[in-house]
Amino acid sequence: MTDLTTRKALTFDLFGTVLDLGGSLTPFIADFIRGRDALDRVNPDAFWAELRHRQRIEQYQDSLLELGHTGYLETAQKAFVYVARLNELAPTPDEVEAFMAGWQQLYPFPDCLPALKRMKSTYKLIAFSNGNPWFLDHLIENRIKFDFDDVFSVEEVGAFKPHPGVYRGVARHLNMEPGELIMVSANSYDVMGARTCGLRGIYVNRYNLPFEDTDARYEPDLTVRDFSEMADHLLAD
Repeated sequence: MTDLTTRKALTFDLFGTVLDLGGSLTPFIADFIRGRDALDRVNPDAFWAELRHRQRIEQYQDSLLELGHTGYLETAQKAFVYVARLNELAPTPDEVEAFMAGWQQLYPFPDCLPALKRMKSTYKLIAFSNGNPWFLDHLIENRIKFDFDDVFSVEEVGAFKPHPGVYRGVARHLNMEPGELIMVSANSYDVMGARTCGLRGIYVNRYNLPFEDTDARYEPDLTVRDFSEMADHLLAD
């Protein structure tokens, strides 16, 4: 196993890794479905799972069609409208606005901040996200409330993860070699994308999901359940 303790920086995915998207947003989805008197046939958790899947498709389409980084929240809104229509609940503009307001109120997983504070004196800690810079500034200052050493938005590259350019871009931004960085993500495609570009990778398996069926070269260097376990491993004597 690769010795990760010799690396210089940890780059953290935010959405779904640091920030609890499902916990934060499912209540807003439930409110929307309840307002349509449809809770008897549409499950909020299933709606959220489908929305998250659809949002990734929106992002992949932007990258594959070379449309650039159209905006993280824009892909979330498109996904919400799509899944609502899929469930025969075409939303009104007011209902879309009410759901999108929930994105401003995201909160972190409880294990994150204590672990980040433990690791801060040992590693350079970087927020590395698909979000737009203004949105990341809001979330980090008002919702996560942690002083990262740097913040890198994929908007600077013009593509969504796992486009190779975003991982090379964060290395250039930090003036480091890719192998000096460790990508930390609860999204397996994100870890695999980083590994294909020479970064090391930690898979935070928050959702008890298998990793991608991929070449052994692109598998994570470490798989953990949460940030506490990750910090224990990286800071072990």
